[in-house]
Amino acid sequence: MSKDFNKFMSQLQETNQTLDFFCDFDKIAANVDNIKLSLCMLNSMIGTTDLRKSVETIWNRDCSAFGVMDILIAVRSEGKKVVLNSAGDCIILDRLFTSIDGVMEYLEGTGLADLFRHKKINDLVDYVFGIETGLDSNARKNRSGHVMEGMVANILKKNDIKFRQEVYSTEWSNLQKVLGDDEKRFDFVIQTSKKTYLIEVNFYSGGGSKLNEVARSYSDIAPKINSVSGFEFVWITDGIGWKSAKNKLQEAYSIIPSIYNLTSINDFLQEVKDNDSIIL
Repeated sequence: MSKDFNKFMSQLQETNQTLDFFCDFDKIAANVDNIKLSLCMLNSMIGTTDLRKSVETIWNRDCSAFGVMDILIAVRSEGKKVVLNSAGDCIILDRLFTSIDGVMEYLEGTGLADLFRHKKINDLVDYVFGIETGLDSNARKNRSGHVMEGMVANILKKNDIKFRQEVYSTEWSNLQKVLGDDEKRFDFVIQTSKKTYLIEVNFYSGGGSKLNEVARSYSDIAPKINSVSGFEFVWITDGIGWKSAKNKLQEAYSIIPSIYNLTSINDFLQEVKDNDSIIL
């Protein structure tokens, strides 16, 4: 089948984002539940007229409750976040949670003390749920790739094509020989009686240097894989981000025989079906 790069480019989709893409509320709720008891204890600081006394009361009951306070400023310190304290010294943020004076310095320095005194926050559990939702939005970049993998998996299932996911090249010694020391993980593997398809999938809604690197990497690995009898490298990619890296993609398009997008993937499905029975 002849390849038409301009047609391929015209088929690229603007987004692969469904409504469940934006927030993983199960993960958000789980993160909040993990620290809910501590947050409920810290709630006693809200509306207090004597913040230090409230801190001391909590400290005497369970000082570990203050260990979750980094999330109140949308930070996951995990013992790694370095800040300047009131004396101008570099310290690990978590050190402030190891004493009452440190907790007070943290509350006053961040502005949380004012929020508590004037009841600008009503409930820390709800407040942190909002913060976790905001932090989760930072994970969208990684989720986009997983969404694409899910879309391809569903397409394969609907077409009764059996496949495996996250398979390493070390399964095949003859393949590993041409790849050298590189251990390659493939998103999907489809094995038929005639050929084994090693598949990479991705989606790029925006540009960036990564696109050029991906195209270069696949242009390098595809000829090596295709040189081994019975193996074929397949790249399924989509997204208008490629318009910013059109030249590099066109170069890859001329090197890699099997490049498809979400529109032309039907051509690949037909090829797989034509290659007799599918095995696992």
